[in-house]
Amino acid sequence: MKLWLLRPIKDLSEDDDPWDPWFDKSFGFVVRAKDQTRARTLASAAGGDEVRSNKYPWLYSKYSTCEELRIEGPEGIILRDYRAA
Repeated sequence: MKLWLLRPIKDLSEDDDPWDPWFDKSFGFVVRAKDQTRARTLASAAGGDEVRSNKYPWLYSKYSTCEELRIEGPEGIILRDYRAA
């Protein structure tokens, strides 16, 4: 299994942004899965209201990135997804 980091694409047009408005939505996942397709499927199943936008943003590269996390790399936090109201 591999680890995958999924994040929204920034700077989407306002009328095509599944994360607008920002509340009750997921803005990132670290997923363990065999491949990118499965990682996107798992994230989509666990999403918030962004998934209910009927755009399924975790499934498509138009809306989100999905990159494999390698064990090599600099020390640091992988994901801190904090949204204050």
